[in-house]
Amino acid sequence: MEHILDKRGNKRTHAPCPIDRLAVIAVTYKRQELLADLFESLVNLTSAPWRIIVVDNENSERTARMVSDLNERLDAAWGAPEPDDLGGGVRVVYAPQTDNLGGAGGFSAGIDRAYRLGAQWFWVMDDDVTVLPDAIDKLARWTDRFDVIQGARHDFDGGDFYWMYRLITPLGIPNPIAPAGFGPTGFRPTNQLCFEGGLFSRRVVKAIGLPDPRYFIYGDDAVYGYLASKHFKAAAVSDVILKRGRAVSNWDIAGKRQLNSTSDFNRYFIMRNRGYTAQYLKAHGDYHRFWYGVGTAATFIKELIRLVMVDRSFATGIPALVRGMRDARKIYRDRSWAPMPPLGVLA
Repeated sequence: MEHILDKRGNKRTHAPCPIDRLAVIAVTYKRQELLADLFESLVNLTSAPWRIIVVDNENSERTARMVSDLNERLDAAWGAPEPDDLGGGVRVVYAPQTDNLGGAGGFSAGIDRAYRLGAQWFWVMDDDVTVLPDAIDKLARWTDRFDVIQGARHDFDGGDFYWMYRLITPLGIPNPIAPAGFGPTGFRPTNQLCFEGGLFSRRVVKAIGLPDPRYFIYGDDAVYGYLASKHFKAAAVSDVILKRGRAVSNWDIAGKRQLNSTSDFNRYFIMRNRGYTAQYLKAHGDYHRFWYGVGTAATFIKELIRLVMVDRSFATGIPALVRGMRDARKIYRDRSWAPMPPLGVLA
């Protein structure tokens, strides 16, 4: 057993990590207050991850200092980790980016870094969540059965968060009425992923490559899970592993289901990135023009409902949606487009 110091300097028992060479990949951009909460929750984990990769899309001196402080704190409490494949021994790896790559580009860069260091498992998350102390131990229960594991979450208010774990492939949209319960097995098969707490193995990255940075934000994680499910077993599990930390306005639809507020910036990418998703579906023989058009119409209607019920920014929101649809058509018609390449022979 190792020990770690809490905020008051008291020692707590700390167990070795039950997931082989687990790398946490966190992407951040100008949200140091939220990132501090995530860091504190990582300190309180009952099992120590092998590496923590912090991808900073802001390239901020403040974030760099926070990472350095976290690394010193963990080294003092846990000791140095085993060397990585490049000979390094730093547990918390700072990965600043010269440009804002968005969530998609940030996760792509972070997973690439962890892969080159020799990570065997990749646990990805945004900067606006906190992990529960026993999260790694909960996830470890499933790693001998699945290569893709999506744990459950609490919302920012402490309630259960409903994640749409089934992609309706012909429509290219998540199923909003998939059953919320997990039943006696404690899991449900999934064919998509969320980079808010998703866990996947090195075999996945070898087989399908890195997440596609061209998405910038929105949809890259769902498609990554879709591609992974083509090769490996994937599951959404009932174990709660993290809590969302950022309060957002929402419309409560039914029980756990809700429609959250978003920005015109996000609205644009929600529609634009359907061009990339169509390309991936075509590449794997799952694209049907009529049904995908129905999915696009459903997405547009959902965003209109969001504007009516939550955001009420019609003057700017509707043009953002239209611009996104226009640019999606350009992507869909791009004959030079190619999917992200695999990184190695499947093993």
